[in-house]
Amino acid sequence: MTEKLRKRLITALKFVVSAALVYFIFTKIDFADVTRTLKGSNPFYLFLGILLVALSKILASFRLNLYFHQIGVKLSQISNLKLYVLGMFYNLFLPGGIGGDAYKGYVIQKKYKSGTKKVVSVLLLDRLSGMLLIFIYACALALLLKTHFFEKFTWLVVLAIPLSILVFWFLNKKFFSYALPVFWGSFIYSAFVQLSQLVCILCILKALSVPLDTYAYLFVFLVSSIVSVIPLTIGGIGSREVTFLYGAKWLGLDAGTSISISFVFFLITALISFFGIVYHFKKPELEVVGQSN
Repeated sequence: MTEKLRKRLITALKFVVSAALVYFIFTKIDFADVTRTLKGSNPFYLFLGILLVALSKILASFRLNLYFHQIGVKLSQISNLKLYVLGMFYNLFLPGGIGGDAYKGYVIQKKYKSGTKKVVSVLLLDRLSGMLLIFIYACALALLLKTHFFEKFTWLVVLAIPLSILVFWFLNKKFFSYALPVFWGSFIYSAFVQLSQLVCILCILKALSVPLDTYAYLFVFLVSSIVSVIPLTIGGIGSREVTFLYGAKWLGLDAGTSISISFVFFLITALISFFGIVYHFKKPELEVVGQSN
């Protein structure tokens, strides 16, 4: 099987899985309720949500540039942001063989010859740093949820927070020692990235006039963020919504409202990612720090 054929088959499979999940969701909830909820949304809070997601992406690009600088790729923040936005566009709109991370890794390695292993490693560490903070925030929110399940394992949830940080630090030190100096800088950036997205969800809740149960909706969102990273669907379409659906049922939330939240967040992310099309047609010039045109 050729590499090109393999990529096409993987993309086709992702489309099938996404379509199947979306169809499954349609069979489980009343989309008329979802539509009514969306029509009554407050545009001011939706606009704030867009700004917060945009902020989270800018902060995430700064985090990635920490890693790039650590392996000798001294990209300017503007150049790195352009490359990051282009990667977002590829991740969501051109999933057939040109993933955003794969493209960024290819461009960086081709121009700066930093070593394929190191480039791939820092791209992976960048993702894992974000996942670590999603996990930490999820644990913190789990402690605030009044559910019998989490109350039984409170001590384990509390222990999981410092333990996850320690394990990730040890893995960095053991296998990626060259990136260890930016561990805490990356950690702080990730904390603000995920916090921005959590506040965005609060804005979406406000826009949709959703009553309380705030902690539960935020918790489900974080779990869905982890699930959507699994490369089984196109841009996480379907997997995030299914997580919201079953999370809502588990925590006693309204399923239609949960799907509305997921749908609005996806649209906001897609809107911001679409701006990357500019750099698809005019590839960004990668400038190093201090370089002038």
